[in-house]
Amino acid sequence: MKKILLLLGILFFTSGINSQENQTRYTNPMMWADVPDLSVTRNGDDYYLISTTMHLMPGAPIMKSKDLAHWEIVSYVFDTLNDNSKYDLLNGTVYGRGQWASSIRFHKGKYYVMFSPNDQPFRSYLYSTTNPEGKWELVSRMPHFHDNSLFFDDDGKVYVYYGTGELRELREDLSDVKEGGVNMKIFERDASETGLLEGSQAIKYNGKYYLLMISWPQNGKRRQLCYRADKITGPYEKKVILEDNFAGFPYVGQGCIIDDKYGNWYGLIFQDRDAVGRVPLLMPVRWENGWPMLGDKDGKVPDEGITPFPTYDTGRRLVESDDFSSDTLKLNWQWNHNPINPAWSLTERPGYLRLKTARVVNNLYLAPNTISQRMEGPKCSGTIALVISHMNEGDIAGFAAFNGHSAILEIHKEKDQSYLAFATNVVDLSEELKEVLNVNAKETERVTIDKDLIYLRIDADFNLGKDIATFFYSYDNINWKSIGEPFKMRFDYKRLFMGTRFALFNYATSSTGGYIDIDYFSYTKEK
Repeated sequence: MKKILLLLGILFFTSGINSQENQTRYTNPMMWADVPDLSVTRNGDDYYLISTTMHLMPGAPIMKSKDLAHWEIVSYVFDTLNDNSKYDLLNGTVYGRGQWASSIRFHKGKYYVMFSPNDQPFRSYLYSTTNPEGKWELVSRMPHFHDNSLFFDDDGKVYVYYGTGELRELREDLSDVKEGGVNMKIFERDASETGLLEGSQAIKYNGKYYLLMISWPQNGKRRQLCYRADKITGPYEKKVILEDNFAGFPYVGQGCIIDDKYGNWYGLIFQDRDAVGRVPLLMPVRWENGWPMLGDKDGKVPDEGITPFPTYDTGRRLVESDDFSSDTLKLNWQWNHNPINPAWSLTERPGYLRLKTARVVNNLYLAPNTISQRMEGPKCSGTIALVISHMNEGDIAGFAAFNGHSAILEIHKEKDQSYLAFATNVVDLSEELKEVLNVNAKETERVTIDKDLIYLRIDADFNLGKDIATFFYSYDNINWKSIGEPFKMRFDYKRLFMGTRFALFNYATSSTGGYIDIDYFSYTKEK
């Protein structure tokens, strides 16, 4: 009887896995927004993902899912970085630098994150926590490991893969590198790998070591590679596991693979989608002759798919509206570089975000306390309600489609009169310090403002071949007038190296002391 009951239980459980109510359907991209450099770990039913946000604070966003298709932001690894004054927009900037490609791992009851800012001093950060939705603690600083993959082996040894085929052994307490431990180059690029090779993410499967990397062969197509070995020190053999230009956008590459409790494997790989940024795609992994082949049976990224989990949807989204009724900021918001905390408030006027001027600067790229959220495809729209009655002479506030190439709705306070202007900005940054050398600013339209409350709106279209932002203003949030011309948004890795974002700002060009109050940010997205 016990055997019969056990068999019935197994049959019921198996049928439950395959039943429609215990499946999640998804379409690619699973997030049509800038979520690059994917690294994922699993603990039971819980998946945690980390991505790159470079110069934005707080940084190293941690996202949670139970179905691999729906993700919510649950924490950040750090609030600020303070290695040098450039993180404060002083003596240079960290645009396109800061926190780069990271790795997240669950090991013996703890979660670990490792990343190496692509900026001086060239050293890595290692954080840990027992609760990835709570506070992360700094464990150690070690040498710089570009695009690292932290790896805990079965024998208790700890390693980091990094660079182009570099391997370094760490102390088991993770306090530093291990003196006398493994420190070697595990493979050399073959003749076909004549371009960039990076983005390490490592796993162990059936006793073998697997290292995923992105390949940029000169005069070839971007592709995902896998290196495989029986021993961690090699020798390694190579195979191309994905080469596909999904949905007409460029070729897909860089990410990771992860299993589920049923033994299935999945790939999370990003794709460059121009101005919106680098978007994550979800796909099955087919183990063929011991290789993790990505995509469907034809090696293509699927338009849609199914994961064998109940749908995980908490109602939280990657980008969200905010009425600023809480005394803490939603996790969706990030500051451009480290914020000046005394210069913003959610409590001085409850229900509003107050942004005060705190430093005299002459352009948006040096303005402290610019706050932003991602934009999303295929189309999205953001609206802010802005109270401008306490702006000072020379202050500039407003709403921007912010990137290295920006289009901006600017409120100017000049000689007791307020104006709304449409302007474009292109920033020129120095190579070493990322100093703002010049901002090519062009104002193409200006109107007089005769009210203290104004509504500003930006609509964005990221469909293939579009990347267009359009701009509007209103005094009643009902009747809208267009301003400026449609703006072609761009992704430029030599400047900010991220997708275009909605940005709210207020800065002083003459003297500090003024402020604006933002009543709300309203967001809609086309499905």
